[in-house]
Amino acid sequence: MGLNHRTESWLLHENALSSATMADSALDSLWVVLCAALVFFMHAGFALVECGLCRRKNAVMVLLKNVGVISLSSLVFFALGFGLMFGESAGIFGLHLLGLSGFLPAPDATLSAVPANLPLYVFLFFQLVFAATAATIVSGAVAERVRVVPFFVFTAVAAAVIYPIAGHWVWGGGFLDRLGFHDFAGSTVVHAAGGAMAIAGVKLIGPRLGRYAQDGTPRPMPAHNMPLAALGVLILWLGWFGFNGGSTLAANPAAIAPVILVTNLSASAGFMSALAYARWRSGSLDLSLALNGALAGLVGITAGADVIGPSAAILVGTICGALVVEGVLLLDRLQLDDPVGAIPVHLLAGIFGTLAVGLFANTSEVRGVFFGGDLTVLATQALGVALVCCFAGMTSSLTWLTLKATLGVRVAASHEIEGLDQAECGAHAYEDPLHTTPHVAAATA
Repeated sequence: MGLNHRTESWLLHENALSSATMADSALDSLWVVLCAALVFFMHAGFALVECGLCRRKNAVMVLLKNVGVISLSSLVFFALGFGLMFGESAGIFGLHLLGLSGFLPAPDATLSAVPANLPLYVFLFFQLVFAATAATIVSGAVAERVRVVPFFVFTAVAAAVIYPIAGHWVWGGGFLDRLGFHDFAGSTVVHAAGGAMAIAGVKLIGPRLGRYAQDGTPRPMPAHNMPLAALGVLILWLGWFGFNGGSTLAANPAAIAPVILVTNLSASAGFMSALAYARWRSGSLDLSLALNGALAGLVGITAGADVIGPSAAILVGTICGALVVEGVLLLDRLQLDDPVGAIPVHLLAGIFGTLAVGLFANTSEVRGVFFGGDLTVLATQALGVALVCCFAGMTSSLTWLTLKATLGVRVAASHEIEGLDQAECGAHAYEDPLHTTPHVAAATA
């Protein structure tokens, strides 16, 4: 029986809508996958920054840890973390959807926490590389003296449990989301939480041998390769366009363009601010502090990249650049040894960036104090970042204490003095005549 004209027209209209929807979904998916690849590439930046700012005798171990973090985080977040973060909400954490138990849905399944325009596995991959980013923050802070096996155990706990539960509160339909807490791409969920995990490890493991004199005066342990560190920051800067831009979760130029613009402006202001502030504080143009200032500007704008305008973004980056310099000086006064400045960059700038939403947001949905809003948004932001940092810090401290009591967390003093590359890895990052193998030495002679 043939279709009447009215029914035929209706079906043609529905098919056209379906085709348009499928095309939009494909474009959205392509954008998010591309951004996820950029976020993955950020791990090359993290590896280069940490390697360059540490001493050459530990370069191989630094690289081993960084590649290990992305590998291990991918496995455990798939197996457990994604379910805790984006499973149907119990308020505190998500339920079911555990890949380890075989309950991960088919790639065409729909979940309330997953945008309808994205296939499940596209969304999962994007969130997976975010989880690895949070876990790798700890690596730089505890570099040059942490044992690799306990560090990997901690990484597994962080990526499978600590980060996903905190993330569920904000992005998985948890209680902070319902309170109206705003963290667009992770100033709190990724960076402040990662910084809180890092400070717990630094406090428990202790400083590197010889880092502080008996009277507490810090002794310099210079970076061994500033070109690597600078290249790493530029890679991170590039990757951040995917980190923030991809958090739109749709290929919408009107939404993406301002996010990427304010991200770049805040980073630029952070670099210049830290450079000028360091010159004022110490009398020298400190490249390492300026590089961390750029990263702090990126961290600071991440929470409000979708609601903060360009001029305010420059102000956020400027404040974050000065904040990171003061943070480095504060850590030295407290004898908290952070070789790469991860704690000031991620914890301090992450906290300020979260609060900046309550100060500088300027949209019809979210309005900060300086743009006609009341204190409600600022109070919600303060509550959210405080709860996440306390949770991440306390659970991390408990994990580090358990590892210290069971496996031990610090390398032997002789290994630390010799360098972890030779003592732990049996290799060196660079050719060195002092460490040339016998057959090479003979051939050279």
